[in-house]
Amino acid sequence: MEPSYINKQLVKTKFIISASTSLVLFSYLLLVLLVCSSVDAENPHLWFEWRVSYGERSPLGVKKKVILINDQFPGPLLNTTTNDNVHINVHNNLPEPLLITWNGIQQRRNSWMDGVQGTNCPIPPGQTWTYNFQMKDQIGSFFYFPTLAFQKAAGGYGPIRVHNRHVIKVPFDRPFDEFDVLIGDWFVSDYRDMKKSLDRGIPLPSQPNGILINGLGPLETNFTFQPGETYRLRISNVGLKTSLNFRIQKHQMLLVETEGSYTLKQYYDSLDIHVGQSYSVLVTANQTVGMSYYMVASSRFMEPELVGVALIHYPGSLVLPLDPIPPGPDPFDYEYSMEQARSVRLDLEVGAARPNPQGSFKYGKIPINRTIILENGLMMVGDSRRFTVNGVSFVNGDTPLKLADYFQLQDIIAPEKFPDAPDNRPYALGSSIIDAEYRKFIHVVFQNPRPSLQTWHMDGYNFFVVGMENGHWNESRLSDSSYNMADAIYRSTVQVYPYSWTAVLLELNNQGMWNIRSQDAEKWYLGQELYMRVKGIGQEDPSTISPRDEEGAPWNLIKCGKAGPV
Repeated sequence: MEPSYINKQLVKTKFIISASTSLVLFSYLLLVLLVCSSVDAENPHLWFEWRVSYGERSPLGVKKKVILINDQFPGPLLNTTTNDNVHINVHNNLPEPLLITWNGIQQRRNSWMDGVQGTNCPIPPGQTWTYNFQMKDQIGSFFYFPTLAFQKAAGGYGPIRVHNRHVIKVPFDRPFDEFDVLIGDWFVSDYRDMKKSLDRGIPLPSQPNGILINGLGPLETNFTFQPGETYRLRISNVGLKTSLNFRIQKHQMLLVETEGSYTLKQYYDSLDIHVGQSYSVLVTANQTVGMSYYMVASSRFMEPELVGVALIHYPGSLVLPLDPIPPGPDPFDYEYSMEQARSVRLDLEVGAARPNPQGSFKYGKIPINRTIILENGLMMVGDSRRFTVNGVSFVNGDTPLKLADYFQLQDIIAPEKFPDAPDNRPYALGSSIIDAEYRKFIHVVFQNPRPSLQTWHMDGYNFFVVGMENGHWNESRLSDSSYNMADAIYRSTVQVYPYSWTAVLLELNNQGMWNIRSQDAEKWYLGQELYMRVKGIGQEDPSTISPRDEEGAPWNLIKCGKAGPV
């Protein structure tokens, strides 16, 4: 059962405020009026109070300072339904600035709420800021996490669900229950020490200290299955850098959704889930009553293999399973992983957030307006490593690019054009922006010439993953059989295997300044990102942009840098 439906009427009217003074109540009511005047008032409004603070946890037996939300690690579930207007009042009780991003939530026309350093000024220590955005035309499984100063290494992440509206049929029987399963690598070092090491040019250890499942160490997370019932597991890799293989002992997983798209239903014994990716699977409790079974998340492409383990209990079960932990695929079998990735296809016959079938958008018949090749690389600045895209390592300034663009500030956005393909320019530091035209249909190739796997994410967009091959991409690929122009999966995070390429197609239907980043936290922190500025023709001046195409600056905008204080 979907709690967002059951509690909708309560959540729409419930205000969580401190019992201090009438001034607080007045301010909150004023906030409601201001927000409701600028968003779709016909759809439900959900209000959340999040208090972000430090706490101590020991998931691998070593105490570590972690980031809690409402004293929880992982943070609370953000449980919503398509078209809900979401208002998250974030109280930053950390002694440092904070931003939170919504991994995979597209936030139509509203990059002001993206929560990354190029679009938002941070929430100062001790202050409160409200994120206001709509789950517009989305369903599926996602997660959130902090984006500044390597804070993700301390936690602060949590699950997001976006349910179908009642009028839209879900393409499978309603499960008996749903579980959010957050898997990820974990380093026992303090995240501030990790950041300082990176700043001094010292890379992170090649291996994490372990793998967590829902913020807990081996055998500490438990799930209860009722015999004969079917469960939906919403699985997200929330880690820093490690690809993981997910499996459940003696249970097959029916893949049904990934990052907002319903997949062609296929059974898997295990799934490779790369950093930043989310999947939904259905699992039927069809094993022996009175037994327990292992849920496993194991590292990929590293040695020795690290294993995170949770337990599934049937009624009256033994504490531990009798059989050993089930093995996964060969840790270094890239071909296996790539073939599995290609097998994940879009179900063309079913609707997602809308009743029309997903396959009604014939992306393979749309003329491509532009091809952009993004190649990851490595440069040295003195004795320190920096990671690059097309030869440029991104550096954030004091003024977010979004504010500089909106207020037309000078000398913030570099005048030189970011190249559409690697052009052998000397490596450099900079603030890379791709200028892209609203409503165009473009082709992006992620080229990986290096020996480690890459994972890329686009804020504000999903894309069709049309090609994935070994070697170096060339234009002949557009017309050969290696491209899937019929039922490619539609998602926001994609992997690129070593010495390989991955190609995606996307319609530029979401105006704003959108972050494109490596999901490897170390590479992202050290410069492997850029921004895509999507505007219509003649919209260089923000005053010419219609609210139907892009929201104006929010009433509660935080200003910083050359944009000035509030």
